[in-house]
Amino acid sequence: MNYNILDFLTLIGSLGLFLFGMKLMSEALQKVAGNKMRQILAAMTSNRIKGVLTGILITAVIQSSSATTVMLVSFVNAGLLSLVESVGVIMGANIGTTVTAWLISLLGFKVNISLLSLPFIGIGFPLIFSKNTKRKSWGEFIIGFSLIFMGLEALKSSVPDIRNNPQILEFLSDYTNLGIISPLIFLLIGTLLTVIIQSSSATMALTLVMCNNGWIEFDLAAAMVLGENIGTTITANVAASVANTSAKRAARAHFIFNIFGVIWIMLVLPYFLVAIEWFVIKLGGQSPFTSTTAMPIALSIFHTSFNILNVIILIGFAPLIVKAVTKIVKQKEDEEEEFRLKYINTGLLSTSELSTLQAKKEIVLFSERVYKMFNFVKELFNETREKQFYTTYKKIEKYEEICDRMDVEIATYLTKISEGYLSKIESKRIRAMLTIIDNIESVGDSCTNIAKAIYRKKQEKIWFIQDIRNNVNNMFSLIDETLNIMNKNLDDDYHNIDILIANESENKINIYRDELKKEHLQNIETKKYKYQAGVIYNDIFSESEKLGDFVINVSESIEEVYG
Repeated sequence: MNYNILDFLTLIGSLGLFLFGMKLMSEALQKVAGNKMRQILAAMTSNRIKGVLTGILITAVIQSSSATTVMLVSFVNAGLLSLVESVGVIMGANIGTTVTAWLISLLGFKVNISLLSLPFIGIGFPLIFSKNTKRKSWGEFIIGFSLIFMGLEALKSSVPDIRNNPQILEFLSDYTNLGIISPLIFLLIGTLLTVIIQSSSATMALTLVMCNNGWIEFDLAAAMVLGENIGTTITANVAASVANTSAKRAARAHFIFNIFGVIWIMLVLPYFLVAIEWFVIKLGGQSPFTSTTAMPIALSIFHTSFNILNVIILIGFAPLIVKAVTKIVKQKEDEEEEFRLKYINTGLLSTSELSTLQAKKEIVLFSERVYKMFNFVKELFNETREKQFYTTYKKIEKYEEICDRMDVEIATYLTKISEGYLSKIESKRIRAMLTIIDNIESVGDSCTNIAKAIYRKKQEKIWFIQDIRNNVNNMFSLIDETLNIMNKNLDDDYHNIDILIANESENKINIYRDELKKEHLQNIETKKYKYQAGVIYNDIFSESEKLGDFVINVSESIEEVYG
């Protein structure tokens, strides 16, 4: 057979067209569903049944199990899902991904839908130039859907003619009659193909094409499908390698779930495939062991029934899976004290709705770290043990670096979001978020300045009288109150903000600062305490008042957009 490099590149191009169509349709649907995705995720609870149903829904919509598992990892990483909730979604995702096989089996081989692809593109093409984001996304979806079947048609026509040229797959024939070893080999092939292509849907399409062309037998094709179930978990584990501990555990849970499923089905595979054959013949079809045209539908039935059974069998063991991955992936003791963006470091979400939600959660974490930093300042002021004093001061210095870097990283992320198309309200929210992180970083700077004043007091061996210590601790209590209000406003979905309470708390700081300043001037005149002590005391309460200004700026920025 004359099969040259151009033919091979045509085959790769056909696969590329299929993958590009899948990617375009997936991203378009994420954009269309962006406003609803949060509500869908919010509906997820520890109820595993709801999690399974949600996993089926999301995966059926996105049409790529690899994309779904990667997205699931990013959801856990972003705090949208807990580890327990993610297990149910993982189980549902495995069922949802079978929709791809059914689409290809029912439409790709039975109906020449590629004939309608160009007319569909003709419908979708004008929509992508629309200024309306939703219409543009629907246009991208229609074009992506069309490209999937154009790619599938190109795949069918560009594969080498194996039937008339069996020598091409002669090397595989050596592995088809090795008993139990043969399915294991094809299971490995399915795993490797999915890892390389990074899409189990694309690998499933290749498997169905191979079945339809009579390249491989039904039992070996089923083994390849099982390999794809393993291969798709590799993608999620790669994505989780840079994510937080919970995301790593979710990825491991997916791997464990799929591995156990493959193990039990491989033990009963011959009997299971005979049952599939009986079911297909009962429906009026032909045996997939003898008819190549019956294989795609039979393989789709196998894919779906296996995943449904796997969920039914293992759903009761979800708590054990969670316990297992919790033991396998240990929480680092110092993880929270190391610099890392907990929610947006994976960069896997492409829609502005989900991206801004990730940024919002990162900002909440930012404010919590600043609050933790302020607590260190309070400890530093009242610390009498010398060793502990310097240890606490080093923590404050470390947190100051963390805050500076978080400010830069979140601002960079928000800038990237703003490079895409945004509505007026979304643009306003991005600007508000940039203002918020700038003020939170300034709160961190104020904490550092207060800590430096306390450190200077320690170095110069300056003593504060009890009245001063009481006044500073009272000021710190007011700051603590206003920081708690700020964090509540940030964490309360931005919609339940009470600006009056925030202003009232900040006014208390201003009034108290004025009282302390007036009293301080009188005490200096009467020499109630040393001048050097008075200078540091003045620096502390004055910087505390500045800190309060930055805190109220945060609440005002939230209120401006969401109030």
